[in-house]
Amino acid sequence: MIMRIFQVTVRPGKEAEFSKFFHETAIPLMQDTEGIVQVLPGAPRPESPREFSFVMIWSSLDALKAFVGEDYTSPHIDPAEAELVEARTIKHYDLVG
Repeated sequence: MIMRIFQVTVRPGKEAEFSKFFHETAIPLMQDTEGIVQVLPGAPRPESPREFSFVMIWSSLDALKAFVGEDYTSPHIDPAEAELVEARTIKHYDLVG
């Protein structure tokens, strides 16, 4: 299994708008995506008020590629969120345990 950690930093002043998108669109989309075993969404904390994240457990690399394409190492974002996001990172790990 593949652990995919996706983090975004929202543009200043766009926190509420992104939070609405995150809760109403992104979380349900990821929870309903074929190939995802588990989704752990993370909302901002006081010390990082503009940062949101997803930890996703994918059943396989093939399942991940079926969702994002061959270039799975690039952060995939919905066009609706592009103008709200200042920065994004993506990391992948083999799940152990």
